[in-house]
Amino acid sequence: MAVTSSGGSVSDRVSLSAKRAFAAAFGGYALDGFDFMIFTLVLSTIISVFGLSIGEAGLLATASLFVSAFGGLFAGVIADYWGRARALAIAILFYAVFTGLTGLAQNFSQLLVFRALEGLGFGGAWAAGAALLSESAPAHLRGRWLGWMQSSWAIGWGAALIVELIIAQTMGLTAGWRVLFYIGALPALFVLYVLRRVEEPDVWRKTIEIKRQLREQELVKGTAKSKDLTLTFFQLWRGDLLPRTLLATLLSTGALFGYYSIFTLLPTFLIKVRHLSAIGSGPYLALVIIGSFVGYVTSGWLNDRLGRRMNFLFFAIGSAIIVLLYTAVVKTNTLLIPLSFPLGFFASGIFSGFGSYLAELFPTRVRGAAQGFTYNGGRAIAAFAPALIGYLSGALGGLGHAIAIFGPISYLLCVIAVLALPETKGVELKPMD
Repeated sequence: MAVTSSGGSVSDRVSLSAKRAFAAAFGGYALDGFDFMIFTLVLSTIISVFGLSIGEAGLLATASLFVSAFGGLFAGVIADYWGRARALAIAILFYAVFTGLTGLAQNFSQLLVFRALEGLGFGGAWAAGAALLSESAPAHLRGRWLGWMQSSWAIGWGAALIVELIIAQTMGLTAGWRVLFYIGALPALFVLYVLRRVEEPDVWRKTIEIKRQLREQELVKGTAKSKDLTLTFFQLWRGDLLPRTLLATLLSTGALFGYYSIFTLLPTFLIKVRHLSAIGSGPYLALVIIGSFVGYVTSGWLNDRLGRRMNFLFFAIGSAIIVLLYTAVVKTNTLLIPLSFPLGFFASGIFSGFGSYLAELFPTRVRGAAQGFTYNGGRAIAAFAPALIGYLSGALGGLGHAIAIFGPISYLLCVIAVLALPETKGVELKPMD
């Protein structure tokens, strides 16, 4: 066994590197969830404080989600050229700073600007973290590792709920909602860990070295620029990658549109439609969060056991059914409680398949841009879900009925995309050849 200069084996060094990559991706995405879900938890309070309509409230959420598509794309390209860990650090800094600034907003316009800019980091954190972890994880465990990373969103959401309930009971949300956003600036400190402790994956390092050698060869020979040295985003639109780019974007569009249809407006749905208080809605949201965590972890395990495509089909069909039951069929609040767990389980669990599947669908030379664009390009389209549902809720019979219409249709898009994409379970991630 080879030994490093520090006295440890190469396998030990790689193991430590992988663990640190996991910690960075897990922590970065958990804090991302904390910062984003703070906004959804106090949205009804913001509506009251600023006198907003449901449509305007939905537009605030849409602004963040739409801009997150560009954040994911930028982070993906940065990850391809500067490194996965560096891109993750930049994304964390962005969402932390603009979450904190949201607490300083004095009117709707300022809220809109701060939420939009927060979206740059919000979208970038997943793209960079997923690329970092997918290349650090062993192939046979990749689904589970990415599932655990995805589960960190539920942990961040749960932490946001706990902090929100504490402030609601001590200060009242009308007076304390700004404090929540100030707390959301603290994740910026996590950047220090990412920059100091996390190494770039070997497969990315080797790819960068191959690109450097290609450039040197072309300078010597005076040849035309290699197609593999084209900006990674533009490579996604070449003939060999274009079908996968479009279908992967459709898959993420369906899952994210369904998710944002229900979860962005869920606290508002419970308060405005079900007439629960912020504290009274706590048990419902707690069960959704617990279900989300279990769904993320279970989906990661099933992803490695059943395969990528079967896992997506299971969670897409389950999500369509449970969203319809939760928002339109069940009429009493008492019956909503047992349905809250499966709602979180299915609608959240579907996302554990994305990190590994998108990584395996695309080669290393474009992986960052591919994951950043296909996932967040879908998010850009899905970003219109809160505003669309908010503005059309009156014409469609209320907020619950609007969600019940758009949610199941969204998950049908997932089914269509998965049936057209290949299975990739067990694929080894290699540097460009």
